[in-house]
Amino acid sequence: MQTTAADHAGTHEAEEDARNDRLILWLDGTLVPKAEARVSVYDSGFMMGDGVWEGLRLYNGRWAFVDEHLDRLFEAARAIDLDIGMDRAALLAALEATRAANGMHSDAHARLMVTRGIKARPFQHPHFSRSGPTVAIIMEHSRPRLPRPVRLATVPHIRGLPMSQDPRLNSHSKLNCILACIAAQKAGADEALMLDVHGFVNTTNACNVFIVRKGQVWTSTGDYCLNGITRAKVLMLCRRHAIPAFERNFTLVDAYSADEAFLTGTFGAQTPVGMIDGRIIGSGQLGPVTARIRDLYKALVAA
Repeated sequence: MQTTAADHAGTHEAEEDARNDRLILWLDGTLVPKAEARVSVYDSGFMMGDGVWEGLRLYNGRWAFVDEHLDRLFEAARAIDLDIGMDRAALLAALEATRAANGMHSDAHARLMVTRGIKARPFQHPHFSRSGPTVAIIMEHSRPRLPRPVRLATVPHIRGLPMSQDPRLNSHSKLNCILACIAAQKAGADEALMLDVHGFVNTTNACNVFIVRKGQVWTSTGDYCLNGITRAKVLMLCRRHAIPAFERNFTLVDAYSADEAFLTGTFGAQTPVGMIDGRIIGSGQLGPVTARIRDLYKALVAA
């Protein structure tokens, strides 16, 4: 059966905005119209998924938690032995130039991407990446549109061990998560709930996972998921405001019987989960603890 975008309410659903047809993007030091932004088919990111990236959110003229995002970008680049070729100040200036070129003040999202550059030949060895790196910024007018709490389906795909591909890296190599998302959508869900190598609840294909049980907030240990910045802020806010919060192993049984569940990510902040594997979670709507955390997070961003 053919499905449409309306059948799914993934965590990155956004309102349509005609201004996105005439965006200005940043590519290797130059501001270019969206229609003219081109990357070589020999680029390492296109050819091999060899690169790292960050997503950033613009609120009232400021990039939320930009220092943490840049910390994570540079740490990931070091981990894969990639020289970004720009320092923090230059990347901040590029973000600001792109923001100004598009006249953006709030409700905007940026994807800052760095690849190992253009290859001399179409093979995987980094030695062939002789021109680069490639640095690009896509910036869109983007107001989240979530018509209802999202539905999750547990999938067989897991976030693996760090010696295979460290799941804490925000890398361009996303095929595992894409396959998980496809499996979830074929099961009638919006996103995939992925377990860790021990069978404990871990993450979704795109976001970090939290559940609420008897007033306590639980999330995974963090050993096998992206070290989400919004995730860290939620844990910090819970501890600051006397909401019991734990990073711990928990199972699907714990998730199915939770009072609330929500996802965290830069784009959607805190997204309520209404159903997991066909089981309604709590009331199936935004719960009171999630609502309080959402308000605390909004205040933190505003501050």
